[in-house]
Amino acid sequence: MVGSVIQSIFQILGALGVFLYGMHVMSDGIQKVAGSRMKSILGYMTKNRFLAVLTGFMITALVQSSSATTVLVVSFVNAALLNLTQGIGVIMGANIGTTVTTWLVSFIGFKFNIAAISLPIIGVGMPLLFLRKGNSKDWGEVLIGFGLLFLGLAFLKDSVPDIKNHPEVLSFLADFTGKGFWSYLIFIGVGTVLTVIVQSSSAAMAITITMAYKGWIDFPTAAAIVLGENIGTTITAYLASIGTSVNARRAARAHFLFNVFGVVWMTISFKFFLNLVLKIAPWDPTIATNLPLNLSLFHTLFNVINTFICIWLIKYFAILVNKMVKPGKADEKEVAYTLQYLNTGLMDTAALNIETARLEINKMAEVCEKAFYDAIDLFFHPTKKMGDVVESIRRAEELTDVMNEEICSYLIECSKHTVTDKESTNISAMIRITGELESIADSTFRLLMLFQKKYDRKLDLHPDAAKEIQEFSNIIKRFIDFYKSHLIEHISQSDFKLANELEIKVDHSRDTLKKAARGRLNDGADVYSEILYIDILKHLEHIGDYALNISEALHIYN
Repeated sequence: MVGSVIQSIFQILGALGVFLYGMHVMSDGIQKVAGSRMKSILGYMTKNRFLAVLTGFMITALVQSSSATTVLVVSFVNAALLNLTQGIGVIMGANIGTTVTTWLVSFIGFKFNIAAISLPIIGVGMPLLFLRKGNSKDWGEVLIGFGLLFLGLAFLKDSVPDIKNHPEVLSFLADFTGKGFWSYLIFIGVGTVLTVIVQSSSAAMAITITMAYKGWIDFPTAAAIVLGENIGTTITAYLASIGTSVNARRAARAHFLFNVFGVVWMTISFKFFLNLVLKIAPWDPTIATNLPLNLSLFHTLFNVINTFICIWLIKYFAILVNKMVKPGKADEKEVAYTLQYLNTGLMDTAALNIETARLEINKMAEVCEKAFYDAIDLFFHPTKKMGDVVESIRRAEELTDVMNEEICSYLIECSKHTVTDKESTNISAMIRITGELESIADSTFRLLMLFQKKYDRKLDLHPDAAKEIQEFSNIIKRFIDFYKSHLIEHISQSDFKLANELEIKVDHSRDTLKKAARGRLNDGADVYSEILYIDILKHLEHIGDYALNISEALHIYN
């Protein structure tokens, strides 16, 4: 007896393992197939709350993991790429997106002989893994993951004993049923704990649906467990928020509050809501084999209605979490820049992490551009408060040093995970771009030191020299504007030709201006002023070289 119980437990764990691994492979393949579309989807995050909800739904439907989406949101809020209100909207959409998996499991997993179709699907996907044409390999992963997911579900169905033949398994549940409201709370707790253990609300839903299908639990009990799973899925985001910025912690708390709020109003209307689900179901809800579909409808209706209610309350959720999570002393101080690789445990989020790195590189480019413009402005408009500007640019230069190190380490971590050839090429290009941006910041700071030297020593440049620096710096500004307008995206051959033309202009201007400086020296101009002038030209030219290197990297970027 004990041996058979242990065997059943390991069979269930093994079936769950196949299910989770299939979900992992399928999610990874879908992310790779989505590829460039992920960039446009993420762009919707910053529009408005309705598009933020749509974004959360689309990403979760793609990656098949609400945990992956919510952890991503926490990371983006932490990096100030999303504000708190936008982050809450995306999290709401993620709750709806996770219902897609539930429908797949309920409709396909319990309406067809999935074991019979799973192996053929894997058989179709296997040859695609060995093809190099297009994204055939990625589609192969999607099919194999899909097949493994439902094969695992078939194993799970077969591993769970039928209640008709094994009524003893209900003996421990008898102690928790029939207690009215307390039974409801107990099974919400069961759902929460189950999701925390398996770290996947989709996997927890599959287990719940299987138990209901086999007759272990009835519809109300299963629905209560589903509500608990909605709370349990918030734990991943909460763990990801530990050690992050105050707004990132607030986003994680908002996720928890949003789901708890839904469970609270559902508690009041639970019986009415269950009856509503059974009335509007387009199938016969009294047939036992339709119980998985009943649960899927309940899960979807709950999350859609909860989102519809809460989307009008986002502002108030933000106010509440602002009061709940106060900035600590560490938040009030200048926090060191860090970029932490996202990992939800079950889902490979490489594609999403690469997108995060792309956004961070855009931020780095903004820092470099501002530092350069401030430095040039200071050259032509020196003030008594020069020290403040110098300190600001010095901090920017130090920040780019850290950003370069963090982003490169982050991208290297991305490359360790399963990535496509295209993503591998893009990672190499992005690493080169961050290095060139850091070099631009270094040269900008050296320029600033020359400008300060001119100011401190009261060196007067030749009237023509100031005009020449203005013209030369304008060419560099055009170069910076050029690569920034294409960051991070592939630039065409014609655009790359423009970059080379700008580089030719930089080299031509350098040669012409150095010749003019030598001529002034021969005419008796101040030696120290002209040497300073030539040094300024040198660093401006270096920035042009780095801009061309960035353009070259963007040319190979896909």
